[in-house]
Amino acid sequence: MSIQGDPELARRRILAMRDSLYPYFVAKNQIIDLMTVAAVAQEPLLLVGQPGTAKSELVLKFTEAMGISGEDYFEYMLTEFSEPSEILGALDLGGLKDGRFTRRTEGKLPLAKVAFLDEIFNASSAILNVLLTILNERKYYDDGKALPVPLKMLFAATNEIPDHFRMAALRDRFCIKVESQPVRTQGGNAFALLIDAGLRNESWRNARLQPWRADLASMDDFLLAHETILTQMGQIRTDPYEETETTDRDRFMPKEVQAVFQNLVETLAREHRIFISDRKVVKIYKVLRAKAWLERNGEIRRQDLALLAYLGDTLEQLTVLRQKVPQYLGLDEMASTPN
Repeated sequence: MSIQGDPELARRRILAMRDSLYPYFVAKNQIIDLMTVAAVAQEPLLLVGQPGTAKSELVLKFTEAMGISGEDYFEYMLTEFSEPSEILGALDLGGLKDGRFTRRTEGKLPLAKVAFLDEIFNASSAILNVLLTILNERKYYDDGKALPVPLKMLFAATNEIPDHFRMAALRDRFCIKVESQPVRTQGGNAFALLIDAGLRNESWRNARLQPWRADLASMDDFLLAHETILTQMGQIRTDPYEETETTDRDRFMPKEVQAVFQNLVETLAREHRIFISDRKVVKIYKVLRAKAWLERNGEIRRQDLALLAYLGDTLEQLTVLRQKVPQYLGLDEMASTPN
């Protein structure tokens, strides 16, 4: 279904919502930026960090600022004992009598447009298989039938990223992973600002106030933004086998930036043993396009490639990338910028 509206107006509204969230957190601007870009690109984002580093609060305020509620939003904290019915819905007992294994999905993940899964790597094998299908193909199986899901945005959180091979596929589904570091380690007056911001937020919650819900952008704005970028991609090439036609890369990523992009991916693999799958290469291009459209409604620039700093699959890799990617790009100042 096509979303009606003015893409430029949607772009300005999304930026206004993003900027309005900055004051409600301390040293989290980069994370809010990433969440906004991931939401426009409709790519899942993983927040990594110790308990109490505002991972859940970031997602909560972001989704509330969009006005997401009801069946459009689903959140759940997974444990090692969680069962598929907890996120997909319980089996319909009436259907069981008739030999049908259907689920009652009201208020569950299959009906949500936006979801937040806390401690996602606690997922059991059964839930893991469900999540991989939903993330990769935007569908789930009910009574043997593949049914589409309306999911557009998925945010997830974890205290740590397990290196177990069983989680390799799930790790790879998250093109963007960002560490939410403790504010008290940021130096300067961050410690004092943390206390002030925390007390304000607690007061607002107790008074049932949500000043961050300023009606600056809605889900429709994000959907229109995503559709606009997809339409641009679809209008460029008509024959996938005709190499002489203009590609999306030709129009939106200058050749010198393409060369830096490819060289950076190869350097990270060769020098730091950071594997970036083919799937991630395509996904990061989508995210780069979303970032460039959102920030300037234009082409991808060299500095946008700083997004590769968030492609790591472990905390160790994220630390290396946070240091090395800016250096390779000549953007050393990013390495010392707090999240």
